Amino acid sequence: MTGLLIGSTVKAQLSAVNSNQEKKIQSLIRQMTLAEKVSLLHGNSKFYVAGIGRLGIKEWALSDGPHGVRAEINRHDWAYAGWTNDSATCFPPGTALAATWNPELAYRRGIVLGEEARFRKKDVLLGPGINIIRSPLCGRNFEYLSEDPLLISKMAVAYIKGLQSKDVAASVKHWLANNQETHRDSVNVHMSERALREIYLPGFKAAITEGGAYTVMAAYNKFRGDWCSENIYLNRDILRKEFGFKGVLMTDWAAAHSTVKAAMAGLDLEMGTDKADYNQWYFADPLISAVKEGKVPMAVVDEKVANVLRVMMATKMFEENNRAKGAMNTPEHQQAAYNDAAEAAVLLQNEGHLLPIDFSKIKSVAVIGDNATRKHCNGGLSSEIKALYEITPLEAIRKKFGANVQINFAQGYEKTSTFKEGNNTGQLTADKVDWKLIDEAVKVAKAADVVVIVGGLNHDFDTESFDKQHMDLPYGQEVLIREVAKANPKTVVVIIAGSPVKLSGIVQRVPAILWSWYGGMEAGNVVADLLSGKVNPSGKLPFTLPVSLDQSPAHALGNFPGRELEVNYEEDILVGYRWFDTKKITPQFPFGYGLSYTEFSIDGFTTNRKQYNSGDTIFAKCTIKNTGARAGAEVVQLYASDPVCTVLRPEKELKDFAKVYLQPGEAKTVELKVKVADLAFYDESRKAWNVEAGDFLLQIGNSSRNMVSSVSIAVK
Repeated sequence: MTGLLIGSTVKAQLSAVNSNQEKKIQSLIRQMTLAEKVSLLHGNSKFYVAGIGRLGIKEWALSDGPHGVRAEINRHDWAYAGWTNDSATCFPPGTALAATWNPELAYRRGIVLGEEARFRKKDVLLGPGINIIRSPLCGRNFEYLSEDPLLISKMAVAYIKGLQSKDVAASVKHWLANNQETHRDSVNVHMSERALREIYLPGFKAAITEGGAYTVMAAYNKFRGDWCSENIYLNRDILRKEFGFKGVLMTDWAAAHSTVKAAMAGLDLEMGTDKADYNQWYFADPLISAVKEGKVPMAVVDEKVANVLRVMMATKMFEENNRAKGAMNTPEHQQAAYNDAAEAAVLLQNEGHLLPIDFSKIKSVAVIGDNATRKHCNGGLSSEIKALYEITPLEAIRKKFGANVQINFAQGYEKTSTFKEGNNTGQLTADKVDWKLIDEAVKVAKAADVVVIVGGLNHDFDTESFDKQHMDLPYGQEVLIREVAKANPKTVVVIIAGSPVKLSGIVQRVPAILWSWYGGMEAGNVVADLLSGKVNPSGKLPFTLPVSLDQSPAHALGNFPGRELEVNYEEDILVGYRWFDTKKITPQFPFGYGLSYTEFSIDGFTTNRKQYNSGDTIFAKCTIKNTGARAGAEVVQLYASDPVCTVLRPEKELKDFAKVYLQPGEAKTVELKVKVADLAFYDESRKAWNVEAGDFLLQIGNSSRNMVSSVSIAVK
């Protein structure tokens, strides 16, 4: 086959900064002493960077905030400052956002986060987290988005554009390959150049070249032998030269390891270093000394200062009167949080159409499970939110239906694990069965018309700093579900979790399973509205749900979490559904899967041509119709396959998608598009993208395992 090499052009970033502003940046730099320049390149507290008052440069304020602006921390320790006006809108976390498959929601979330950050006088919000979900066990999966780089890219770009439209800088993290928390600050990651280019880079590239992200956060780990914060290949060659990034590259907190090497490799800002004297940080007095000794050129320092000032200019820190105004916890913000949770929920199973529940036709409901009453917004470490409020499922069910329906609660299981940063005690023994609680739950279930078990995980499992030890439902939940379902077959299980859990022990035992993630401040209201049918589930899984852990590629090949602080990504490009589909492994539930309370048909799949050249765009369309009796939304997913190729290609890869909202009986034509260049693989022998001439198969469906139609096209 003939190879067509596809180059790429990168548009200039930080386009909001014009030539006059660049002249001002250089003028400011010329007026600074070396000490003043360096003061802009390291923190002077936990989340602040010093300003230069005589030059009108204000202190830079940063905040955690992937799905809400974090409560105020003391300047010089990690204790909360005790403010009374820092209660934020809490959104569902990253995997839930990706499960909406709706970039418009990501954009609106960015708007809300930007408004609340401005209200709190924050200039940089540390998010989104867009690392690939490589293993079901990664503790930060809940913060990240997906196993698929295209889904990550589309959601991240929309989020960043929304946030930065409010004059708040996004900080895309963690650059790069922070796919586990085990030894995250010391592990050395190895992967092929092809895996890097096809799987792990695209989200970051899109965030920068399409989203225009102003800052990037370097990860804790090493990549091919060098710390990410001082990795020349990642930071100079790819980030700066290839992606054209002109913003600020900062460390994750305490992820700096050197002065000279990091400075020369392109790091701009050091944050969180564990030294009480800020002047002793790597980018403080040691950087001044390195310049004076000729080890770091002044031009390198000036470059870093220019990057900082450029982001300040882009976010209008020098024109405060023209800067976006802040707002906190408005009704619109709370509605946005509700909408995210409502569209994220994934209906996994609904045998006999047990859902939705018609609460006007029943007399009693048993609500069972610790997660029915547990709040989750304040967990997960750096993503924890001091929410203005958080509605639990039991609270919402009682409020909405308690006047006419008897609602009885039983705890069912007890949280026996405990959380400490980096050491979650009790995870391995969290499968303890409490028969007293189970017996109470069975008694309540027997007397009810319908049972709702609210289980899953909590932030002892989904958390920064610690990976899960297994995929099992903890605290004896499988036994609880088994016994309750025997007592009352009309049992619905609601899973609260941000990362994959093993469901093989319950799918045969209960008719209905609804995955509602950590739903943020409106979690309970959304669960109640999903159960009643006020909301029709439209979420799709953003990751593959394995039957068991050993189905997942990193675990099937025995390379998670690595050996002797070395981890080799032997699965290469076959991450997530790419592995399952290519290896013909049947998962519990596939990537992109999710049911509805209505039915849809997808017909008439065509492309605008049958033959294309390397620079063309493929325009595809199909007709989707709501053939059921309820309004609902379906996600049309377009996948591409390269059946004959000189290298291994995945069975299929997601190339475009669209979420479509339809009334009963309504039909719409959906248009999807794929650049021929995006059919390429990364050719390691040529160090370039390569679309080999020949036939490609485009398939349309509503999950990676349910293709309803296909079209063959030829690339010349």
